[in-house]
Amino acid sequence: MGNRAGGRRTGPKCIAIVGPFSSGKTTLLEAILARTGAIPRQNPISSGNTVSDYSPEARAHAMSVEATFATTDFMGESLTLADCPGSIEFAFEAEPVLAACDLAVVVAEADEKKIPALQLIMRRLDELGVPRILFLNKVDKTEAGVRETLKMLQSTSRTPLLLRQIPLRKDGVVVGSIDLALERAYVYREYAESQIAEIPNDEKAREMEARFSMLETLADHDDALMEQLLEEIEPPKDAIFDDLSADLRSGAVTPVLIGSAEKGNGVLRLLKAIRHDAPDVETTRKRLNAPNGGQTVVQVMKTIHTAHGGKLSVSRILSGSVADGAELFMPGGASAKVSGIYRMFGKDQIKQASADVGETVALGKLDNVRTGQTLTATKGGMQPLVTFELPEPVFAFSVHPKERKDDVRMSTALQRLAEEDPSLSLRHQQDSSETVLSGHGEMHLRVTVERLEGKYQIPVEARPPAVPYRETIRKATQQRGRHKKQSGGHGQFGDVVLDIKPLPRGTGFEFTDTITGGVVPKTYIPSVEAGVRDFLRSGPLGFPIVDIAVNLADGSYHTVDSSDMAFQMAAKLAMKEGLAACSPVLLEPIMKVEIFTPSDATARITGIVPQRRGQILGYDARPGWPGWDVIEATMPQAEIGNLIIELRSATAGVASYRAAFDHMAELTGRLADEAMNAGGKAA
Repeated sequence: MGNRAGGRRTGPKCIAIVGPFSSGKTTLLEAILARTGAIPRQNPISSGNTVSDYSPEARAHAMSVEATFATTDFMGESLTLADCPGSIEFAFEAEPVLAACDLAVVVAEADEKKIPALQLIMRRLDELGVPRILFLNKVDKTEAGVRETLKMLQSTSRTPLLLRQIPLRKDGVVVGSIDLALERAYVYREYAESQIAEIPNDEKAREMEARFSMLETLADHDDALMEQLLEEIEPPKDAIFDDLSADLRSGAVTPVLIGSAEKGNGVLRLLKAIRHDAPDVETTRKRLNAPNGGQTVVQVMKTIHTAHGGKLSVSRILSGSVADGAELFMPGGASAKVSGIYRMFGKDQIKQASADVGETVALGKLDNVRTGQTLTATKGGMQPLVTFELPEPVFAFSVHPKERKDDVRMSTALQRLAEEDPSLSLRHQQDSSETVLSGHGEMHLRVTVERLEGKYQIPVEARPPAVPYRETIRKATQQRGRHKKQSGGHGQFGDVVLDIKPLPRGTGFEFTDTITGGVVPKTYIPSVEAGVRDFLRSGPLGFPIVDIAVNLADGSYHTVDSSDMAFQMAAKLAMKEGLAACSPVLLEPIMKVEIFTPSDATARITGIVPQRRGQILGYDARPGWPGWDVIEATMPQAEIGNLIIELRSATAGVASYRAAFDHMAELTGRLADEAMNAGGKAA
């Protein structure tokens, strides 16, 4: 394959900033905005005044809890940067952003503990086919050599990590960088552009070695460069830059730049790499198989409900253009009219008349539009360019307003929050009459509750959801139930004899009758069954009864006083008195659990499972995930409620699990007493 000219491209770009928790993503965004003149100075996270992480929840917890956007200009080119959360609990925020962005800047550091989290991010970028640059942050705070660090980080990446810079040290302290492509040294200056310098003599051998390693990697995709290296011919710098651009855009390599976002070091070189090497919207459109030909195609990346401006749909214009008042069509053909187009800058929006191809803007009041949808200006709409598999919820709260009058308001607010964050799920639990909110960790749901109380002013109570305990019986019995009442006029009379017996686990409920001679008229037999079923909703232990058979064996009736209601009451009396003699026992749901963990934490996880009354069925390497295991176990649902907290604590925040109902099992002794006393709430 010959040399591939990359060229320099201009036009609005969209760049996602991703990386493990606390790697410095928000700080890097702040440094970029300061360097491009979008803000007068770089604010530290501790100031509570950064452009990103502007929500009260983000500032209260000192962490990103949602994707935030800021558009700036660099060397005449519009650049929208999306700061994506690093915590696995908020990871889904990045999904719709990554789908429509041109490039991801992965912020990482020389911290072995963050390798599993980085692996999750890099794997997802591979799956989506998103080109990326790795920004090795905090180089001034580590004693590890940069090439040793890259060897450690390489385990997270399927593509080669291509070192483009090496640190410039003085007395063991990083004071700048050496650019391997330019063969030029840069001396860092805090919050200012680095000063160009000659490469020190004592660094030249190290620079030459690192540069040759970079060129060797590039030569894997360029035959001409390979020949030049073999013949010891110095390749032209323009050709090297063309190869760097082409290999980045094709996803053949992941270039690595170094710096310190906290001090604004290395930011200008990163910006220039983005400007010259990052793909543009045309490449992104091809990656998504989006139609071209001039038609308008819009990809929705984020939904925001503002306090006063209504709903905003942050969107990338993949082709065509959008004007204020334009009609856009959703999948299926429904349409919505744009009411306001805004350039995003953190919590602020700057109104503009239209948006052209490549721009990332917020479109106002597209009421029925959802995150991830693809919109067009063509009637009939089109199917989404990308589909997202929502991660399995691993934590749940039962939420209810402290004041009954807020029931409807809470429901509306929760629907809006779920629209902003599709990874939240809501369901109504009929057995316990609870609204159950599920998500991806304790912090994820805590932030949601804080938004309910802060943004929507709805005080709520959140607690573990009820465990769906059941009860059954161990013995059989026969019981008569007679309901007789006389109080002037027609009385009430119903008389039944019920055979009650246990059924095998998982069978459910069976009702039969063996009435002969019409001792209970056929018209009343359904009433007997209705009475039995009504009683089964709450047995002697306080929970629904399962795995039981009831047969109507005998009874009597009165031609005047018998009625449907009388036979229902007689059936309930027979069940109430009969079940006490059937040795009722509590059943708890047992779940089949798959736990996904880095292999070095497997031993810790296998120790956690039995502590939660779980039984390990086995474990094996996780298919397609080098360095990860999957552990299979069964575990009572009551023990799973806060399992994720312990799993994440044991795995630097990256373990996850999925669970499905497996069977019901008897629960006796102290735990059964606690469950009954708690009225079904999780122990």
